[in-house]
Amino acid sequence: MNEDTFWQLIEECRPPGPDPDAEFLAATVAERLAQSPLSLVIGFAEQLSWVLYQLDRKEYGQGLSGDAFLYTRAAVVAAGRTVFDSVIQDPASFAPYATNHIWAESLLYTPDRAYERITGEEWGRDTRYSYESYSNSEGWTG
Repeated sequence: MNEDTFWQLIEECRPPGPDPDAEFLAATVAERLAQSPLSLVIGFAEQLSWVLYQLDRKEYGQGLSGDAFLYTRAAVVAAGRTVFDSVIQDPASFAPYATNHIWAESLLYTPDRAYERITGEEWGRDTRYSYESYSNSEGWTG
């Protein structure tokens, strides 16, 4: 799955109205992925990890706990590519997610749920980039 396909899936699965904690989005993406080849599930996990890794920077997460920082980064992703791009361009755009505790923890488990539905087994996922908070060492230097 390439970056454009990843963002297209996020956009297509987002509800038209409010989606507290991105529960609807996560369920819809998991359902779509569960109907897809396993390679798309793996590709989604890789892309999700990559975009979360890009947001793992000091200018976004300083002062946040590891979990709060991870869940707010997931909320930026759940908001779509336009919001993600604006946060990358202007770190001040991240502040409302952190100060208003806008979280999307459920999005993190989407590929795991789809994988389990397809295979019947739990996934010991290991992606190229870690989405865990503070794993992007370049983002935390200086």
